Amino acid sequence: MKELDLILKNIKNKEVLPIYFFHGEEPYFIDVAVKALEHDFLTEDEKAFNQTVVYGKDTSYQDILSLARQFPMMGDKQVIIVKEAQDLRLNDEENRILEAYAENPVPSTVLVFAHKHKKLDSRKKAAKALDKAKALFLSESIKENNLPKWIADECTKLNIKTAPNIAHLLAEYMGNNLSRIANELNKMKIIVKEGQVLDGTIVENHIGISKEYNIFELQKALGTKNANAAFRIAYFMGKNPKNNPFVMMLSSLYNYFSNVIIYQTMTGQPQQAIASEMGVHPYFIKDYAESARLYPLKHATRVISILREFDMKGKGLGAVNMTEAELIKELVYKIIHVDKIKMKV
Repeated sequence: MKELDLILKNIKNKEVLPIYFFHGEEPYFIDVAVKALEHDFLTEDEKAFNQTVVYGKDTSYQDILSLARQFPMMGDKQVIIVKEAQDLRLNDEENRILEAYAENPVPSTVLVFAHKHKKLDSRKKAAKALDKAKALFLSESIKENNLPKWIADECTKLNIKTAPNIAHLLAEYMGNNLSRIANELNKMKIIVKEGQVLDGTIVENHIGISKEYNIFELQKALGTKNANAAFRIAYFMGKNPKNNPFVMMLSSLYNYFSNVIIYQTMTGQPQQAIASEMGVHPYFIKDYAESARLYPLKHATRVISILREFDMKGKGLGAVNMTEAELIKELVYKIIHVDKIKMKV
């Protein structure tokens, strides 16, 4: 959510809006904003009289707005927080009263809606009224290729120095579970001493991601055609499928070899332009350059076809009774020997 930093700053400065309607697919940004309004705006004494938390499944817009029209018992403001607001019914009558309140909110009330995992229907008049009042805040999911940058930015905010591959390693292994990533980074903030660099060893010891047997290292081994390393990593990853989901592995390798193809098609252009097109840090361009040398365009394209083939096999099509460990080993073999594999027409 782009406005999050400004919202947090304003809450800290006690400059709040009468309504906040947070909605969207990404729950993490909504949780951060709501937590700040819940814990950092009123004093502990004020909360006892002037803060109310309700849940969407237990109430209605009509009841919530009746509460919102009341005045604070002590102090200048009251805060009403509606968690799980996506469970509220928004029929015609509820839509009408929410629209009316959005057009004329009570100044002494801070009304907060946490409408998670989906957007508010923009066709509703209430949504249009909230948007016009600048009370509607969309929390969008971070695209996969932007996740390492988000992690790197969070590390910067926390003053955590990292080795070059750490943001990508965390992104590859934890996916876009921003809450989990944020929790781990806050833990690292405590563990990593001043001047120390967050590297693979610290990640392995405290987050549980092996610096030797993970998708990032498999990707590196395949990218450099290091067959011994690739088969060794595949063997150990196959023994622990719970921590190495096959579908995540395929997605990561698909992105990597798609970038190899991008490098092939943009050869001769500035590295910054190539990195921008790939959505990676320029630091990693040298890795793609090496892979592009080992996997000419014809072979890199063939790898993409192999990955699609194994996506189908992973779903049980054409791979009867094959375990994930067997699929991983066969996949690695075919990629390493892609120049010798005859593709089906």
